[in-house]
Amino acid sequence: MTKGRKYLVATDVGGTCTDTIVFASGEPVRLGKALSTPPDFATGVLDSIRSAATSMGLTLEALLAQTSLFMHGSTVVDNAVLTRDGSRTGLLTTEGFEDTVLVTRGAYGRWGGLTEDRIKHPVKTDRAPALVDAARIMGVAERVDYKGAVLRELEEAQVERAVRHLIDRHRVDAIAVSFLWSFYNPVNEQKVKALINRIAPDVYCTLSSDIAPVPGEYERSSTVVINAYAGRITRAYLSSLETLLAGTGYDGPVLVMQGYGGLLPAHEAADRAIGMLECGPAAGVIGSRALGQLLDQPDVIATDMGGTTFKVSVIQGGTIEYAREPMVDRFHYTQPKIEVVSIGSGGGSIVTLEPGSNAPRVGPRSAGSRPGPVCYGLGGDEPTLTDVFMLIGYMDPEIFLGGSMRLDRERARQVFEQKIARPLGLSVETAAIGVYRVAAAQITDLIRQITVERGLDPRDFVLHAFGGSCGMVAGMFGAELNVRRMVVPYTASVNCAFGLISADIVHEYATTALLPVPSPAEAVNRLFAPMVEKARAQLAQEGFTGDRVRLEGAVDLRYSRQVHEVTTPLRGSVPLDDAALAGVVADFEALYERKYGKGSAYREAGMEMTQFRLTARGLMERPEIEAEATGGADAAGARVGRRPIFVDAEDGMVPSDIYDFEKLRPGNVVAGPAVIHTPITTIVLQAGQRGTLDGYRNVIIDFA
Repeated sequence: MTKGRKYLVATDVGGTCTDTIVFASGEPVRLGKALSTPPDFATGVLDSIRSAATSMGLTLEALLAQTSLFMHGSTVVDNAVLTRDGSRTGLLTTEGFEDTVLVTRGAYGRWGGLTEDRIKHPVKTDRAPALVDAARIMGVAERVDYKGAVLRELEEAQVERAVRHLIDRHRVDAIAVSFLWSFYNPVNEQKVKALINRIAPDVYCTLSSDIAPVPGEYERSSTVVINAYAGRITRAYLSSLETLLAGTGYDGPVLVMQGYGGLLPAHEAADRAIGMLECGPAAGVIGSRALGQLLDQPDVIATDMGGTTFKVSVIQGGTIEYAREPMVDRFHYTQPKIEVVSIGSGGGSIVTLEPGSNAPRVGPRSAGSRPGPVCYGLGGDEPTLTDVFMLIGYMDPEIFLGGSMRLDRERARQVFEQKIARPLGLSVETAAIGVYRVAAAQITDLIRQITVERGLDPRDFVLHAFGGSCGMVAGMFGAELNVRRMVVPYTASVNCAFGLISADIVHEYATTALLPVPSPAEAVNRLFAPMVEKARAQLAQEGFTGDRVRLEGAVDLRYSRQVHEVTTPLRGSVPLDDAALAGVVADFEALYERKYGKGSAYREAGMEMTQFRLTARGLMERPEIEAEATGGADAAGARVGRRPIFVDAEDGMVPSDIYDFEKLRPGNVVAGPAVIHTPITTIVLQAGQRGTLDGYRNVIIDFA
């Protein structure tokens, strides 16, 4: 670290709150939290860092002046796509293939990405409107064949006419380029970009051969369109953030989280906007794995409930799962992404009654941070799950966000009674308990989908509950799943920011080539060699050499005449020998059967290697987390009162002990039913559950 600059600062922007963690050797981990400030999210970033600085007795400027590294995750790309607030985008493609992104994947495009309820009525489904209108898709004369040979040279005069038409007639400010087989030979795409930079340098241009150099015509085209659609906004946002940080005393690098779980320098992330999709949830999973390593918990169900969604991911043997078919909204893309499954059930999720049945429904609409839940007093007039938490006794209006924001319990009660309880003919408390149970059941079903339905037993896992709202529901769904233990991290509601601190610099490379199995190892090594050289050079520029560099290879394999491949990691390092390559083939068959069922592998069909991947990691140096000494079990000194809360075993409201987390000491044990209030979240222990504060100030919850 730079002399005199000892702090690592990480800030994650969520839909409701922006979270910060400050880390330094020999000092306690410091946390900061503030409401997100859309559309100017950078303001919320500074508010959140300022919150952490205040807890340290420092000004924002003083903290940043002592910061050596700033890491960041943001929903800016997700928001641009989900709200359709991106650039006015044009697409240049090979003549005759203008309909690729409109057709999507045939009939599957009609229901891909829809909820189960909507899939039940396939006749009523349709493809999502493309991010680029049909009128702004233009074909140009060019052709590269499947071996990379140029069959038809690019007609630059035609390209210039097409570009000027898109700019003058359709007012586009971003252009995506996706030509057939460009991943084998990008020369025609590169000529288009050079032309656009010459005649229209202010137009954002992105190439499929840069962003997604892989087979799959629709997925590759969809990926580059998404990148163009969100690219200008992302570049402007990161530039603004860097300027804002510099203006408040920070002059170090800014590293940006990617959805595959690694960090990139801001200047590189600005040109790869698509990599930031779901980077916050990815950071949360990275943080959960780091915590699992710290606590010797290799098998983890990582759950995250914030203000907008509930998310879950599975870690087995310390290994993170990656999505098989990444999607944003209803659009496929080809970037590697940590698998995180979600539903619209968070603290800010709006509670409604189904027309006709009057059945309570939680989400998917969210009140966000503004106007937010009714109890925020910021103008919200629709009841949310946060309002329900308050009505069943789990939240204290006086100490929300450490007392920085007073909540309006009475207004929340009035609105909930008017819109939910009275139409149901129930008391406010009874109706609120019912809604709470609905939310817990939705979450339990989602976790079973990603565990039980894939042959995994939740009882074999430790459940990590993070996010600002998860600690209030985890006691319910954890008991239903029969997990053996739960952990609510000290960094619970800022765990995505903790994940940023735990991540490394990661670059992804890929080369597409078709090789039969068997092939000599030398043929494979020739494909990896340029990627290895590029990776080492790029990491060296960023200050990573020697044992701080880790290279991990993988090969995509398939059976002959099949379409979909299985990505198979290499056991050893590159270059490979023939024995190592044979091991990759054996691993592919094992992975294939795990994915498609025992007996599905069929070596007699023949096999092909189709893509060669390299993940290059620059291993970050970070301070060690030091455990505090543990003491006695008696938590009486942290008990601050009693009040009625909902207890599932009693099917109603029961007077229970309330604890102040700041007064708990490592080793203290809290028996449920009870509530533990922390400055950043709330933890509810149901009857029969025991919470122990460990040396890292995590709450470890066991079942009686």
